[in-house]
Amino acid sequence: MERSPLESLRLLSPHLKPCLFNDLSTVTFKPKHTIECSREISSLFPECSGLPLLEAVKGKEKNTEALRIGAIFSGGPAAGGHNVLAGLFDALEGGTLVGFLGGPVSLVKGHCKELSKADVDAYRNLGGFDLLGSGRDKIETEEQMKAALDTCTKLDLDGLVIVGGDDSNTNAAVLAEFFKKYGSKTKVIGVPKTIDGDLQNEHVSISFGFDTATKVYAELIGNICKDAASARKYTHFIRLMGRSASHVTLECALATRPNAVLIGEEIHRSNTTLSKIISDIADLICLRSEAGKDYGVIVIPEGLVEFIPEISSLLKELNMALAKEESPSSHAIIASLSRSGQKCFESLPEPIRKQLLLSRDPHGNVQVSLIETEKLLAELVGVELGRRKAAGLFTGKFHPMTHFFGYEGRCAIPSDFDANYCYCLGTGAALLLRFGVSGYMTFVSNLHLPVENWHIGGVPLTSLMGIEMRKGKSKPVIQKAGVSLEGKPFIYLLEHKEGWGKDDCYLSPGPTQYCNNPAPPLTLSLRFSGKGEKR
Repeated sequence: MERSPLESLRLLSPHLKPCLFNDLSTVTFKPKHTIECSREISSLFPECSGLPLLEAVKGKEKNTEALRIGAIFSGGPAAGGHNVLAGLFDALEGGTLVGFLGGPVSLVKGHCKELSKADVDAYRNLGGFDLLGSGRDKIETEEQMKAALDTCTKLDLDGLVIVGGDDSNTNAAVLAEFFKKYGSKTKVIGVPKTIDGDLQNEHVSISFGFDTATKVYAELIGNICKDAASARKYTHFIRLMGRSASHVTLECALATRPNAVLIGEEIHRSNTTLSKIISDIADLICLRSEAGKDYGVIVIPEGLVEFIPEISSLLKELNMALAKEESPSSHAIIASLSRSGQKCFESLPEPIRKQLLLSRDPHGNVQVSLIETEKLLAELVGVELGRRKAAGLFTGKFHPMTHFFGYEGRCAIPSDFDANYCYCLGTGAALLLRFGVSGYMTFVSNLHLPVENWHIGGVPLTSLMGIEMRKGKSKPVIQKAGVSLEGKPFIYLLEHKEGWGKDDCYLSPGPTQYCNNPAPPLTLSLRFSGKGEKR
């Protein structure tokens, strides 16, 4: 396969075994305290509840059993996924790694191939999920789960590793429970993946792919900041991936210092209305214009509309209307809204109204990712500034430019951090399967320390679950983590946002995902949290 010079160079990057386990065959796991689940989750997952936290330790006895393990990429891609496979493959030490082609549906249909060393070696340290492909199909019905079980039985799999985000790991928990119920020997392990950064908890510091994606986006934002200060005539509205949490936006803001940053969780806490957001942005533009700066950069999260109270209420009404009928007409949907819902809907620009009525996502909800929030804000701010200009309150110029950065960061060549992190996650998944457990998510702790000090563990998937509404029904799901408004990263932003708004404090970090020095080796959010200053 022909490679670019950079791809060829990344293939040569070294791999470090986690915790300096020179002989992985002697690694075992030490059970720690049991992590209890809610009564509702325990009732839904009786086989996989009440399990202990596990910590990898050096054992005395060797385990050289040759396992057959299957691996699936599920959901959107994230940089480093190929190194999960590399860690799995190397840790199996003579076993067999079977790759499922095209995401979870391939488990149902049996589309797979055994991966050779040449297959894995050709993708080490490279971005994308293209070795196997991915998909967003869910394995939910009894028929689908039985088909998945039949596939694993026919392939004689000892274990199955599902690499994905919160929904994919929820799927892993459901399959682990189902397989245990039917006495299958196939154990199921989840791996935390999502560039959104919202799959984190007490044990999982960050999901893989976040570090690389935010560094890629920060490079692009930094370029635009420099362009804004150079051309001096455009106001850039930049939307970043992150539907349910604003981690990506916060991280990129810390790295680039734009003039305005909207954090969804802050808007939700303060119950800030859309009109207040528009007024605040217009105030900032007027302030900068008075200083001769008719330009600027504003960064917002993809899921901002879900945090704005009146639009959040509208989305809930729309989701309920969509859940009641398979393919309701636009007229029927609008007619079903409350008076306040209809008022909010009609106040939005026509393109946004159309986007709200597009086909549903896999959960039966409005596809928030397709709502061009950056254009919504740019248009409404333009209307407000036009009103102020007519009243003699604004004499400057406003030329909006809109951008959406999403797919640019999902398949980038992984940062050194993500390359090593994913390799360790893959190794951990293999070791957990060798230990014989199921229904766990592998994690790596001490990420703020050098790689040789990282530690592998396993946390029960059920301990990370809660109940949410999906398609109008209560469903068990892995819980998402939003930005902590009491955390040091957000507090740092609050302390500096006024200065960043008024002045040009722009930073242009460049392609920092390709080097550790002088670039920060960890995400800034982890460093500001006090977890990575001395790494």
